[in-house]
Amino acid sequence: MALRTPLPADQVAERLGQTGWSGDTTEIHRTFAVEYDIAMRIVAEVAEAAVELEHRPDIDIRWDRLHFAMTTHTAGDVVTELDFKTAERINEIARRHGAAPA
Repeated sequence: MALRTPLPADQVAERLGQTGWSGDTTEIHRTFAVEYDIAMRIVAEVAEAAVELEHRPDIDIRWDRLHFAMTTHTAGDVVTELDFKTAERINEIARRHGAAPA
């Protein structure tokens, strides 16, 4: 399966359960509880991963929360394997920095 092929609802649901993310076939998202200065470090590393994967998540930084959302625009604003590859990298980076799921 190609990275930008839309995933069916059952596969999205399965992958959401595996990754700790929420969403549906149009978008996945996750929020982490983390201090602002740590959030900025996480975002810098996520930016590097985004360039490497050629996939950019939407990022919202608040006082004590860091929120990510993704869809594959080039596939018609649907969830693809690329979204989950990026989600797994974000999980890894956040975990390394001690960010907890909110």
